[in-house]
Amino acid sequence: MSPTFEAGDGQSAPIVVDARGLRCPLPVIRLAQTARDAAVGAVIEVWATDPAARADIPAWCRMRGQDFLGEVPADGGHAAYRVRTVG
Repeated sequence: MSPTFEAGDGQSAPIVVDARGLRCPLPVIRLAQTARDAAVGAVIEVWATDPAARADIPAWCRMRGQDFLGEVPADGGHAAYRVRTVG
């Protein structure tokens, strides 16, 4: 897991989970592992190339009571999904 660090605007940068090239269910498993160790309120950004992640990550958030913040623009042919840990 990558630690959070302070961005230039004083907000913590997201924790990046690089799941590019991994197939379902590995992007969600990596998200779950990272969320377990993250501080409450941390933002995790999952980079994924598997199209199933578009449905799987929001579903995982609903099941686990985490905040799905949405898909954000990403460079490099992958999607980026943001999640805020609730507890």
